[in-house]
Amino acid sequence: MTQEEIDKLLEGGIEHIEAAEQTGESEILHPEFQEVSAPPTGVAAGDPKMSLLYDLQLTLSIELGRTNMLIRDILRLGRGSVIEFDKLVSEPVDVLVNGKKVAGGEVVVIDKHFGVRITTLVDPNDRLRSFKR
Repeated sequence: MTQEEIDKLLEGGIEHIEAAEQTGESEILHPEFQEVSAPPTGVAAGDPKMSLLYDLQLTLSIELGRTNMLIRDILRLGRGSVIEFDKLVSEPVDVLVNGKKVAGGEVVVIDKHFGVRITTLVDPNDRLRSFKR
């Protein structure tokens, strides 16, 4: 499944994608959404509607911090160079899925590997709004 198909799925649902494929349309122009009175509190593991998404592969990344550097400073980087970020050690790191923040966490060490313990989740409504942008 391509990123475009995933975006269309999030916008208008699988029915719109299947209809567009059958008619040869390349774009979905006006997706229709049902009114929802309250956001769902959770997704059942056996929900057949979600089974389409189980095998999708997404990029998960952890952002320690950010900084801006001049090209000349980047070209001078070498072994042993230190780059200072805009976050303090005690601040949580950001957990991003396809570049969108979904959670915050703290860095942990498991044996000799780094990990992240999730400490906060972004509100589900905010997550959905960020995917529509």
